[in-house]
Formats: sequence, structure tokens, C-alpha cells
Amino acid sequence: MPASEPWREFIEELRRPAYGAFVRRMFGMRPSSMIIMTMEWYFAWQGCAVPPHCDARRKLGTHLFYFNTADDWDASWGGHILMLDDGRRWHPHTGPTFDDLGVGASLDPRGNGSLLFQRTEHSWHGVRPLGCPPDALRKLFIVTINIPTWQVIWRRIRGKDPDGYRIRKAA
Repeated sequence: MPASEPWREFIEELRRPAYGAFVRRMFGMRPSSMIIMTMEWYFAWQGCAVPPHCDARRKLGTHLFYFNTADDWDASWGGHILMLDDGRRWHPHTGPTFDDLGVGASLDPRGNGSLLFQRTEHSWHGVRPLGCPPDALRKLFIVTINIPTWQVIWRRIRGKDPDGYRIRKAA
């Protein structure tokens, strides 16, 4: 997908060794530990939601970058990332609802901030359905930090990303 120069510079910064070293340090990894990062823009519109879930075990963590401001996103529309507390009662591949979990933190999607969090067996998170007008978008850029499991490596060998999507060659 074509991107403007500032976006290309931002992505290049995330691909540099300094960012990888930062991620490894934040997650307590050795500097030589292998990680595979994927990046994506994520836009959500009226009614979109992310049900409570723990990320897949191949994911070490996620770094979310928020690109909404108070000028284009009203707090009453929702869109807050909810870091959820399961009281250690739920297994990662079960399906609790928001009502089954407590809210440990609610992070505002405005202000050009970011959130880096590590995947654990109890790192539940989600977003309630958005109540924004039809022409408004909740805008994120997501960096997923994957550990090189056999599944991830096999997908990479076959030209796919860690989620199994075909990797497109840059034009």
C-alpha cells in the first residue's frame, strides 16, 4: 500500500535495531533473542468491537499507536482499550464476556499515545462496540511482536506472515 513519506519514515524507525532492542529490553529478553514483528493499520467504525481475549501464544506482545485526537474522536464514542482482570479464573481460549471480567485499566484512544503490553495467560483485553457517527474512524497502528514458534517459521518459509496471510512484495 502506498504511504506518505512520514509514514514510511515511521515504519523504517520501527524496523531499526534500536526499536527491536527496546522491545527485547521491555520484555526481559536477551539482546540476541529472535523476534518477528508484523505491522498493520487498523481502522474501526461505528459498531466495531474487539471481544475480550488473550492473544495467541506465538505473540510476545503488542504495541498500539493511537492516531485519534480530541478534534476527531469524542470520548463518549468509546474506543477505549480495556485491560481486563479475570481473577485468574479463565483460560486463554475460553470466551468470557465483558460482564465476566473486571476492568483493570481503560486507555483513552486519543492523544497520539501508545500502549505496549506483553501477552500472558491472563492478559485479557478488548474494546466495547463503538458509538461513533458513521463517518468517524478509530485509528490505530499495531506492531505485533511474535516469537519464532515452528508455526511462525513454517508460515514465513511459505511466504506468509505469523497470522497466515500471504506477504506481499513491496512495489
